[in-house]
Order: sequence, then C-alpha cells, then structure tokens
Amino acid sequence: MEPQRKLLQTVRIALLVSIALYVFIGERIGRSTQSTPDRNVYFAITLFAITTVGMTFAVWRLFVLRSEVILADQPEDTAALKRWRTGYIITYTLCETVALFGFVLRFMGFTLSEVAPFYVVGFALMLLFSPRRPRIT
Repeated sequence: MEPQRKLLQTVRIALLVSIALYVFIGERIGRSTQSTPDRNVYFAITLFAITTVGMTFAVWRLFVLRSEVILADQPEDTAALKRWRTGYIITYTLCETVALFGFVLRFMGFTLSEVAPFYVVGFALMLLFSPRRPRIT
C-alpha cells in the first residue's frame, strides 16, 4: 500500500507543477494572440469544466472510497488496491483537465483573469485529493 501511495504522491506533485507551467507558458506565449475570442466558446468550455468537476467527485467516490472500505478490512486485496490506485489516477487526470481548459482558453485569446478560475480549481482539486491511507476499522 505504501509504495502505491508514494507513487500517487509523486504523480500528483508532477501534475501540480504542470499546472504552474500552464500559467507560465500561457502568459509568455498566449498573450500574443490578437483576435477577439468567442464568448460562446468560453461558456461552453466552462460548462465542460463544471461537468468535469462533478465527474471528479463521482469517480473518487466510486473508485477510491469504495476501495478504501475493502482495504481497511483486507489490506492485501490486490484488486481493491488496483482499483484504489486507478481511481486516484483518473481523479488526477480529471483535475488536470480542468486546468488544461484554462490553458486552451488562454491560447484562444482570453485574459488571465478569465482563465485563472480554471487553473485555481484544477490546482485546488489536486490538493484536495491527496492519496491517503485507508482507515482501519
């Protein structure tokens, strides 16, 4: 269990750093766009991001929490451990997707203040879903 948790923590840290890089690159390269961005695209991507946040919580509950219940009673259950790890990886992927939506919008010509919520939400969700040890009951 502990090696898997450390691996997930490493993946999580790498993805947190990548979100910071999105902001940096978006500000260095994205602001050179001269066109006026389409507001409808912004609202559509915002809707996708909100849906992705909902999916993040659903996947976390479905995969991670259910596996933690099994692992609390049977710590050596390899199927539950794989499901637990997979749940975290999918959760992190969805968190990263929210930040990527902001990155894409920045390249489409939206301002930093318009895309910052995407970065912040992706980063905050990644912090929220820290890999934890199942509580033994």
